[in-house]
Amino acid sequence: MSTLGLIGSGHIGSTLARLGVAAGLDVVLSNSRGPETLASLVAELGPRARAATPAEAAAAGDLVVVTVPLKNYRQVPVAPLAGKVVLDTNNYYPERDGRIAELDAEAVTTSELLQRHLPDASVVKAFNNIFFKHLAALARPSGAPDRSALPIAGDSPEAKASATELLDVLGFDAVDAGGLAESWRFQRDTPAYVVPYAKNPQGLGISADDPGTRADAAALRTALAAATRPAGH
Repeated sequence: MSTLGLIGSGHIGSTLARLGVAAGLDVVLSNSRGPETLASLVAELGPRARAATPAEAAAAGDLVVVTVPLKNYRQVPVAPLAGKVVLDTNNYYPERDGRIAELDAEAVTTSELLQRHLPDASVVKAFNNIFFKHLAALARPSGAPDRSALPIAGDSPEAKASATELLDVLGFDAVDAGGLAESWRFQRDTPAYVVPYAKNPQGLGISADDPGTRADAAALRTALAAATRPAGH
């Protein structure tokens, strides 16, 4: 693994780009507005970073992160992601994305929708359950006693192994939550979403200035196990 492709360069995407460069990876960033709009971020990141179109970032990445608003997932390029591991950070926010009946009925997960759109890629859910400021602040070297863990979910063991390697490089342990159908366990408004990394949680939410705190693998497994769904789902 030497190049990380990013389709979407908002809060999570730009944070992952910074972590990747710090870890010695090359990063190829993209967004929906064109490479020229990423000039200042690329300049900040330095020579390991470049801006491209989404299709170019998809083609260039050894692993590719899709971090776009869920409502735009069908715009993710399909052909250049064939055979690749795709990490999906999507969360469902109906007020932003509109109502999606399958998600409202909990018939599928957000990552299953992306996997359906990318039939020849291997999708792994990752990075969706942590506030971007905590993602930046809590990264630690492998073996550090205060390292945090992030959940992953996917249907391919090989893809999950690649995702685990990437998390390790970027500064986090991985906890395998199961297949894509189980990724609901760390979606919005579950115990594993955002709150485990908060120093001062506020119910199921946090304040924008929360400094963050360590959440190890054991704490994360407890949070994943505590997730519940309405009866009948």
